[in-house]
Amino acid sequence: MTPDFSKSPDKLIPAIVQDITTQRVLMLGYMNREAFEKTQKDKRVTFFSRSKNRLWTKGEDSGNYLELGEMLLDCDNDTLLIKAIPLGPVCHTGSDTCWNEKNEASDFLLQLQDIIQKRKDYPDSKSYTSSLFSKGINKIAQKVGEEAVELVIEAKDNDANLFKNEAADLLFHYLILLAAKGSSLEEVIEVLRERHKKA
Repeated sequence: MTPDFSKSPDKLIPAIVQDITTQRVLMLGYMNREAFEKTQKDKRVTFFSRSKNRLWTKGEDSGNYLELGEMLLDCDNDTLLIKAIPLGPVCHTGSDTCWNEKNEASDFLLQLQDIIQKRKDYPDSKSYTSSLFSKGINKIAQKVGEEAVELVIEAKDNDANLFKNEAADLLFHYLILLAAKGSSLEEVIEVLRERHKKA
C-alpha cells in the first residue's frame, strides 16, 4: 500500500476512521507519510495535527486510543479508510463519534463487557460477578446453562417481561463466560461476520 501524499500541497491525506466492529464512522483526521508509517509500526492510529503542527497519536492524553485493525487505500491512492478498535470515546467532547452519533445498544454491551473484565481483573468481595469468577469456569458454564434453560421455559409462555428478563440474564452470564475464557464480544462478532461473507 503506497498512499500518494504529493497530491496535496501540504502533503496530507484524509484518513477516515471506522469502528471495526460496529462499522460506524468515528472521525476524520489527516496523515502525512510519517503519521502513516508510525500508525503501521505502532498499531495505534496517529495523525498529523494541523492545529498543533505535529504528529498526534489519538488518545495520547485521554488514553482513548484507536487500535489499528486494518488500513485501506481508495482507488486514487489519496484517502485512507482506517478500521480501528476504539478504546473509549473518540470525540474530544466525550461522544463516541465526532458526529455525536449514538448506537446505545451495542455501546452498552461493550461497556458492560468492560465492567465484567474489571471485576475479573480486580476482584471485589461485594461483587456477584467477581464471586462467579472466583468459583471457576465450571460454575460459570453451569450458570450459563441454567439461564439458557430458564429462557427456553419462559419462551414457551406469554409473559414478555419475564422472557426479556431471562434473556438479559443469559446475555449477562454469556459475557462473563466469554471473559472467563479470555474471549470478547468483538471476536465473536468477527466470527459471525466471516460466516456472513460465506453465506
